[in-house]
Amino acid sequence: QLQLVESGGGLVQPGGSLRVSCTVSGDTLDYYAIGWYRQAPGKEREEVACFSSTDGSTYYADSMEGRFTISGDNAKNTVYLQMNSLTPDDTAVYYCALDVAGRVCSPRPDYWGQGTQVTVSS
Repeated sequence: QLQLVESGGGLVQPGGSLRVSCTVSGDTLDYYAIGWYRQAPGKEREEVACFSSTDGSTYYADSMEGRFTISGDNAKNTVYLQMNSLTPDDTAVYYCALDVAGRVCSPRPDYWGQGTQVTVSS
């Protein structure tokens, strides 16, 4: 069993930056994929950025590439999403999720965090 806990959400002005974190606890995995997803009110959940330990590959959604960066700290079992140049369209609940088969940005990952609200508004 694994537990994922996000933190770091909040209110930020347009053009600003924010970093959200996801700390993973529980079983140790040799291979996995972990990523960030988001869901805005009235919209479907979408992938934001993902990483697979199987081959080191990363994926960014088109609208996030160049603005968002996924990174990790293995010593802290934590994955980060650095978000820059935020716009009101980035307002959403941001979730981290983990796939034990290592499938990057899996549509059905095995574990989810509870989510953290990011609001971009002046």
